[in-house]
Amino acid sequence: MAKILFVCSSGGHLDQLLLLLPPPDGCSLTIATFDKPDAREKIQGYRVHALAWPTNRSLRALAKNSVRAVRVLQTERPDIIVSSGAAAAVPFFYLGKMIWKARTVFVECIDRPKLPTLTARLIKPVTDQYLCQWPSQLSGFPGRVEIGTSR
Repeated sequence: MAKILFVCSSGGHLDQLLLLLPPPDGCSLTIATFDKPDAREKIQGYRVHALAWPTNRSLRALAKNSVRAVRVLQTERPDIIVSSGAAAAVPFFYLGKMIWKARTVFVECIDRPKLPTLTARLIKPVTDQYLCQWPSQLSGFPGRVEIGTSR
């Protein structure tokens, strides 16, 4: 059984990944996101790991989420890590790729039609596949695939 891990902040990033549900047959899904009221109801029924927030350019949250990433990755051993942002994805992508050899997939936010997000730029060296919803997004990124817009 393939193991998929969604890593994202709550709110719009989580909403965007939830549009990919249900997971394909033969796959299990775990979600790592902020333990906030806006996320709890949406992720009921899934295995969930809480992340530290706020993460916006916070070295303290990055350190906390790096420790949490090690714990989650050791416990879950995902085959694929998927994220739509934001900063919480960074330690998961680096550790997941370099130590656990997971495949990494990044879905660029639909609200960034021209330039890649900071998260996309930070994880570029360890991302296998980029999915974008605008032709101008992620120009020059390896593994870039344009997909239709979200539902």
